[in-house]
Amino acid sequence: MYATSESASGGTAADRHAAVEYSTDAEWAGHLVSFVRAGLDRDEQVRYFADATTPGRVTRTLVDGGIDAPAAVRRGQLVVTTAAETYLAGDRFDPDAMIGLWWQSVRDAAAQGYRGLRAIGEMSWGTREIAGAERLLEYELRIHHEVFERLPLRACCFYDRRRVPADALEVLAAAHLARSGSAACPGEPGLSVAPLAGPPGFRLSGSAGWENRRVTAAAAAALSASPAEDVTLDLSALDHLDVGALTDIARAALRRPSDTPVRLLGGPPALHRLLELFPELGAGTELGAGTETTGR
Repeated sequence: MYATSESASGGTAADRHAAVEYSTDAEWAGHLVSFVRAGLDRDEQVRYFADATTPGRVTRTLVDGGIDAPAAVRRGQLVVTTAAETYLAGDRFDPDAMIGLWWQSVRDAAAQGYRGLRAIGEMSWGTREIAGAERLLEYELRIHHEVFERLPLRACCFYDRRRVPADALEVLAAAHLARSGSAACPGEPGLSVAPLAGPPGFRLSGSAGWENRRVTAAAAAALSASPAEDVTLDLSALDHLDVGALTDIARAALRRPSDTPVRLLGGPPALHRLLELFPELGAGTELGAGTETTGR
């Protein structure tokens, strides 16, 4: 049985899934070397999924940083591969397949005698014209509860500001409860969504309207896929919610494998007016009082 809140990798689930942002090669190298060194020192297996860089460049950079990467590769403690062999191993990006890969990778690391697994994934592929890339936000939201709360795993999602548009970066990075290397004055997305640090669920912040429908759709997909019996959707930080966004949420609630209603917390005044006008949108949900915290 794996630990649920604390793991061999240290810290809580909220700490162990981080968005790491950088703007220069030197910043990338600094994050890489410190993260890998910590994993090797803790007798964990370390995996790196390259995209904009090459596996050879990763190992050379580690050597330049004082790490005997070739020896770690030979003994199987360091595995450097590519996004094409992991995130994109099928004909499209599939969050369910990637979640399964994390579970298998943790089992493999344990079978080889390692105390845990840590990984770095370069995420620049998510903003290219790749089949399934539109599901990246759904994936980032789901893995907090489906992976990091349940497995001895620590991972950094590497986001290169030179390759990922600023608006997409803000939305994707906001889906992590831990974030490092962020710009001094980052722009705020019109709508962001993050997993709750406590109970299974998500928190929407900002304005949920037509212009942010892709974010709402990703949140709805994560909601419908959640295996948890009880799920909370915190709307207390929403300034606006239109009928289209509420429809996405209502349909997702009805698609869930559990028959337990999704608990809605807070929400703008428009939420209650919409439920009065369209009571069918309340099917699969129940209104609650109070506000959940995200640990941010």
